[in-house]
Amino acid sequence: MLEEIRKAKKFVFLEYFILDDGKMFRELIQLLKEKVEEGVEVRLIYDDVGCITTLPNHFYKELQKIGIKCAAFNPLRARLAVIMNNRDHRKILVIDGNVAFTGGINIADEYINEIERFGYWKDTGIRMKGAAVWSFTCMFLEMWNAIKKTDTDYAPYFPEITYAAKQTGYVQPYADNPLDDEHTGENVYMNVLNSAREYAYFITPYLLISDEMKKAFTLAARRGVDVRIITPGIPDKKLVYMITRSYYQQLHRAGVKIYEYRPGFLHAKTIVSDDDTAVVGTINMDFRSFFLHFECATCFYNSSVVAAVKQDIMETINVSRRIDDEWLRRVPWIRSIMASVLRLFAPLL
Repeated sequence: MLEEIRKAKKFVFLEYFILDDGKMFRELIQLLKEKVEEGVEVRLIYDDVGCITTLPNHFYKELQKIGIKCAAFNPLRARLAVIMNNRDHRKILVIDGNVAFTGGINIADEYINEIERFGYWKDTGIRMKGAAVWSFTCMFLEMWNAIKKTDTDYAPYFPEITYAAKQTGYVQPYADNPLDDEHTGENVYMNVLNSAREYAYFITPYLLISDEMKKAFTLAARRGVDVRIITPGIPDKKLVYMITRSYYQQLHRAGVKIYEYRPGFLHAKTIVSDDDTAVVGTINMDFRSFFLHFECATCFYNSSVVAAVKQDIMETINVSRRIDDEWLRRVPWIRSIMASVLRLFAPLL
């Protein structure tokens, strides 16, 4: 990320759920300050609730003093309102319209394992060049215009260079938001499961799924598809972890193979299926990501990225523990009951 920002000539757009003061954050802000002094336009969007414990109040004013245009998404108010549930969970970095980054990685030191919070922090990100970047430029500017109530013209941010594709296949970025009737994030995941012929592997930090999604997993496994789900071995949220584990028994009985990542916390959100399809993005397998948050991801089809994602997932499985009948028998019955009750509150967690 730093390497690409150093090359910036026109603009740098950043949109993140979490910004946390530390090595990663300070190096990034210092570099952005230098780029502003060179005449590069820098805009930053961060989620106010996502940063409520990591940044001081009105932090955007400090950034504006050094020339960084800044906007806080949906600032926290001292009132009860359903809209407070809608958060900007995207992770987007766009440089000059030519390069884009996305994935699960926020701007905080645990994401680069500079500090240890829950064992080793495993995440996934992608860097894209070429025509696909325009989708992320549009996502950012759409959000910026909504927050700032402006009407920024997109045209000046269209890339000037022509990029020749280095591989065959398709790269399709997509956004999801809670303000329409399309649950794009969940629909993509469901479509992968429903169309899988040989295998479908999922990495997710949280597993709080609807009955429809649970049925899709079950039906895929029962028709002979090798379905695997990899979740963290060390949780960051204990209640959510308890609910995640409450789905194990039913999925396991249906033939879904479930693994827990032993080295630590697994924050990646990736899918690979049938050696031809992969998804990398910000979308967790929970109610918030599917129905309440602004999210983004990229789907790859017949691209070399698919093989890279599969290799990463297989390496993750190799250091994970398989959930089996013996493991399930050791779960105390009272904990199973508690987890089932907590499922009622899953949309709020």
